[in-house]
Amino acid sequence: MKKITEVVAALIWDDDKFMICQRPIQKARALLWEFVGGKVEAGETKEKALIRECREELSVELSVGDVFMSVIHEYPDINVRLTLFNTTIKDGVPQKLEHNDIKWITKEEIPQYDFCPADAEILKRIAEG
Repeated sequence: MKKITEVVAALIWDDDKFMICQRPIQKARALLWEFVGGKVEAGETKEKALIRECREELSVELSVGDVFMSVIHEYPDINVRLTLFNTTIKDGVPQKLEHNDIKWITKEEIPQYDFCPADAEILKRIAEG
């Protein structure tokens, strides 16, 4: 089995909507939707990695709360442990610095978007919540 790469992501709510981001065309799983985040680098805590990724990708400062859910997913090119945190934006307005698009959707709108396979269990839990 391939080694597991630690990945973190942010569940950012604004009233009854949460943020999703569309992956850039030049990356693996191009144009699929996901939660903002990325890989945890050596020496980083998951929370610090998430704050860094959101600064780099959205130009926002996050307040990181508790873990919403963690899943392990095997892609053909990488195995990931995805940890999704409940978060809020404490400073800044999200900008598309890396993603193709950003949207705020309700849980009822989830079926209208094609998400990365690793997000399937998470989305099911959000939809049921």
